[in-house]
Amino acid sequence: MTTTAARTTTAADTRGVSRWAAAIVLPLGPAAVAVLRFVLPYYTTDDTKAMAAKVIAEPGRGSAVLWFGCLAVLTLVPAAYAAGRLTRRRAPRLTLVALALLIPGYLALGWLVGEDQLLWSGAHAGLDAGTITRIAEAAHPTSAIAGVFFVLGHVLGTILLGVALWRSQVVARWAAVAVIVSQPIHFVAAVIIPNHPLDLVGWGLQAVGFAAVGWAILQLRNDEWDLPALP
Repeated sequence: MTTTAARTTTAADTRGVSRWAAAIVLPLGPAAVAVLRFVLPYYTTDDTKAMAAKVIAEPGRGSAVLWFGCLAVLTLVPAAYAAGRLTRRRAPRLTLVALALLIPGYLALGWLVGEDQLLWSGAHAGLDAGTITRIAEAAHPTSAIAGVFFVLGHVLGTILLGVALWRSQVVARWAAVAVIVSQPIHFVAAVIIPNHPLDLVGWGLQAVGFAAVGWAILQLRNDEWDLPALP
């Protein structure tokens, strides 16, 4: 009876798989956004008509933005959750606040990618920049709300998560610093001094920091990562 129960528990133990899944997923989202921001055919500071005209001129880059945006939307929330699982025991309050900002912020990214979908679809359908602009500017108010959630959530949330990594000492100091400085660099490159290569560096630093978090997760024993499955 005991042997059978033990075998059932072992067979149902997927903690090793979940650790590997977390380690793989962690850097994918930030890396996808890093490339997205680098190939973006327009600057965030451009007006809607300029964005539409640039997507019409370079539809290939507009399409690449959508592919990488799709990957980011699918992986950023699981990545934040996985990182939070690593820091929550030693920095519970910081982790709670960081995830309360990051997860809604990352979920809101879907609305922003939807705007790029509209620009690309309009260009692909042969619409002129003026027509695409009128459609884009008639967007539902939830788009603006999602934009606020994304900007505040991912910038402040990433900084706080980086501080939680520093305080919990679950990764090397350089990895925590990479996460902390990544989004301030992105904010400068996106809003203050528009610069796609610098934006690549900002999000790239988060990807590297998150990769270090994934490596730390792989070093854990299953019992350190999660409770075993019930027989």
